[in-house]
Amino acid sequence: MKHYEANFDGLVGPTHNYAGLSYGNVASLNNAAAISSPKAAAKQGLKKAKALADLGLAQGMLAPQERPDLHTLRRIGFSGTDAEVLNKAAKHAPALLRACCSASSMWTANAATVSPSADTHDGKIHFTPANLVDKLHRSIEPVTTGNILAATFNNARHFHHHQHLPEHVSFGDEGAANHTRLCNEYGHAGIELFVYGQEATNPSAPKPKKYPARQTLEASQAIARLHQLDDESSVFIQQNPDVIDQGVFHNDVIAVGNQNVLFYHEQAFVDTQKKLAEIQGKFNGNELHFIEVPTAKVGIQDAVKSYLFNTQIVTLPNGEMAIIAPTNCQENEAVYAYLNELVTMGTPIKQVHYFDVKQSMQNGGGPACLRLRVAMNDTELAAVNPNTLMNDELFNRLNLWVDKHYRDELAIEDLADPQLIIESRTALDELTQIMKLGSVYQFQK
Repeated sequence: MKHYEANFDGLVGPTHNYAGLSYGNVASLNNAAAISSPKAAAKQGLKKAKALADLGLAQGMLAPQERPDLHTLRRIGFSGTDAEVLNKAAKHAPALLRACCSASSMWTANAATVSPSADTHDGKIHFTPANLVDKLHRSIEPVTTGNILAATFNNARHFHHHQHLPEHVSFGDEGAANHTRLCNEYGHAGIELFVYGQEATNPSAPKPKKYPARQTLEASQAIARLHQLDDESSVFIQQNPDVIDQGVFHNDVIAVGNQNVLFYHEQAFVDTQKKLAEIQGKFNGNELHFIEVPTAKVGIQDAVKSYLFNTQIVTLPNGEMAIIAPTNCQENEAVYAYLNELVTMGTPIKQVHYFDVKQSMQNGGGPACLRLRVAMNDTELAAVNPNTLMNDELFNRLNLWVDKHYRDELAIEDLADPQLIIESRTALDELTQIMKLGSVYQFQK
């Protein structure tokens, strides 16, 4: 039996815009009110996904959310026709309208936490959608995320879907962006690393002072229980509160892992050496490679601006590991120099591939934000909805779909255009037919 780590990238939605909604995300705030290009953003994401498929990797796509989210606007008191609801929200609560138009579901690293069958007691792949309670624009995602995941991984024999955690800050959960997995081979039992920002039920525990800690220990522990993980296969690590206050809003902005490699900044964690020893003690497999990037070579701000750690580490069919990096890493002198050095250091990482995902980067999401990792065997991969898996046909169909339905430019004031509702719903209704998803959106029910 063969084993893979499949990447499921988020398809950028038709309302991709720069509203500056994510406090604590430096790029998002710095580019607030800029004019976006939904068409360019979607095509950049598709190009990256197709390139990974062409490298021989298992690659899928996840559908975006329905935006503008009129269902939420009606829940909070706006009434009338669809156009009237949009107009009233734009006039009386423009910040709420912007939140209900966000295309942030493109960052599927926040869609869910996934545990492969090799780690779980029942031998199924477990999915828990992230509740994303820290940000209003993301907190309205999890129900539809669950629908999309269930339509993509739609075989109860192999896939176990959980409801998202209770919608309270004590269980703040941001999904796979704060979770990584170390293993010998993808099909072997591994160590799941849960990285949290604060312990919600312990007021005296360390936490950031400026920006919010979006992931709690309580949420991470709850997911480990739901996913039927043993204590010996779980490690809980606190993210350094000081780096959260410097714009490291998720662990995947400061660390990333793949198989027997953990690539991290020296300031990433609390009690780093103690936790590395715990990982080493629980790991059953070949030699672990802890690749620590010193501050002297790459400072925190360079890491955040370039998204050095929001890269993907993938294992190619020849067994070598490669980093999938944004072109921003090439444009940062310190980071580019480090990556050129890294491939000569004798670690499993031998290659770096650069991709232009600037439309996403300007909103604070790099290559790793755009994908949800799912380790699976060939039987499980065969059980995935085949219409979501990247190949030449799907790539061509989705590009034509984007050309047909997406705007070249979108300004913040365009979010109040009632035509955007029609354009978005028409596009998504057609997409559900292309990807054979069924009725996953509120407007289809």
